[in-house]
Amino acid sequence: MINVTKTHLPDKDKYKAYVDEIYANGWVTNNGPLVRKLEQRLAAYLGVKHIVLVANGTAALEIAYRTLGLSKEAITTPFSFVATTSSLVTNGIKPVFADIDPDTFNLNPDNIEALITPDTQAIVPVHVFGNACEVERIGKIADQYGLKVVYDAAHAFGVNYKGESILNYGDISTLSFHATKLFHTIEGGALIINDDSLVEKARYLINFGIKNPESIPELGTNAKMNEFEAAMGLCMLDEMDVINKKRQEVYDLYKKELYGIVKFQKQNEYDTQNYSYCPVVFKSEEELLKVQKALNEKEIFPRRYFYPSLDTLEYIEAKQKCENSRDISKRILCLPLYSELAYKDQMAIIKTVKGQL
Repeated sequence: MINVTKTHLPDKDKYKAYVDEIYANGWVTNNGPLVRKLEQRLAAYLGVKHIVLVANGTAALEIAYRTLGLSKEAITTPFSFVATTSSLVTNGIKPVFADIDPDTFNLNPDNIEALITPDTQAIVPVHVFGNACEVERIGKIADQYGLKVVYDAAHAFGVNYKGESILNYGDISTLSFHATKLFHTIEGGALIINDDSLVEKARYLINFGIKNPESIPELGTNAKMNEFEAAMGLCMLDEMDVINKKRQEVYDLYKKELYGIVKFQKQNEYDTQNYSYCPVVFKSEEELLKVQKALNEKEIFPRRYFYPSLDTLEYIEAKQKCENSRDISKRILCLPLYSELAYKDQMAIIKTVKGQL
C-alpha cells in the first residue's frame, strides 16, 4: 500500500541514546532538557529568534490567539486543513472567509479589506503547501487597520522568503510537527513569536496559565511537548538534508512527467520550496475521481487535500461563498510524496495518472 505520505523514522540507535538519557535523569515533561535543546537547535536551523514548542499544531494556533488576546473576528482562508478554522471557533473567534488566488491557493490580499468590520481583530492566512503568502501586502493591510497577523505555517518548515525565514513575518507564526509532516516530533508544534514581551506569556499559557508557583495570571491549558517527542525532533534535525534532497527528487519527477497534463501550484517567486506536498489540479472533479479510483484499485492512496472548502462547514456561519476555494477543493489531489518512495512505485503512480487523462 502506498499512502499520500509515510512517516520518516530516523536512526533508531540515536533515538535510543536520547531515551537512555531521559531514563537516567527521570525528566519526561515540563520543559525538560531535550525540549530546551530542541528549541535552541530549531531557532538556529530555521533562523528565528523565539520558538516555543507545544503538543501539536492546533494547540499552537490556539495559544497564538490567546497570547494576542483575540476574541471577536478574524479574516482567514477557506482553503486549509480544518484546524485553521476549528481553532478559531473553539476559542470564540468568528472566522470570516476571504477567497483564495486560484493559482497560488493562498488567501488573496485583494479580498481582505472589504471584509474588515469594527469586530475584526486579526488576519489568519496560511502558507498553503509551504507556498509563501504575499506577506508584505498582508502586513500593510494589518498595519493600516491595526490588526494582528497569525500565520498558519504548518506546511512551511524551512521555507525562506527573500533570504530569511518566512516564519519571521506576522505577529506569530505556528508550525505543526505531526508525524505526517516534513519535520516531525511524532506529535508536536511550535509558535514563532517576534515580540519579546509575548514569549513569557505564551510559555505560561501552555502550562495551565501558571506563571510561577504562586501566580496564575491567565486562563491557560496543558500544551507542553514531552521529552520523548523532543528526542524524535533532535534525531530528525540531523537527517533533514537527506530528507529534503530525496523529497525534491520525487517532486521534480512528478513535475517533469505530469507538467501540462495537470496543473501545478504557482510558487511565490521570492520563496524557497520545501517539497512538503505535491498537489495537482485536474480539469474537473469527474476527472479527479476517475484518477483517484484507478490509483485506489492499485492500493495507492492520494488525498483530496484540502476538501471540502471550509466555508461549507456546517458548524460555522459563513456569509462569504468563496468560489475559487470551492472550485479548487473539488479538483485538487495530493500525490504520494515521501523520501522513501521508490522510483518504480512513483512511475507506477505517474503511469496510472497519465492513463486516465
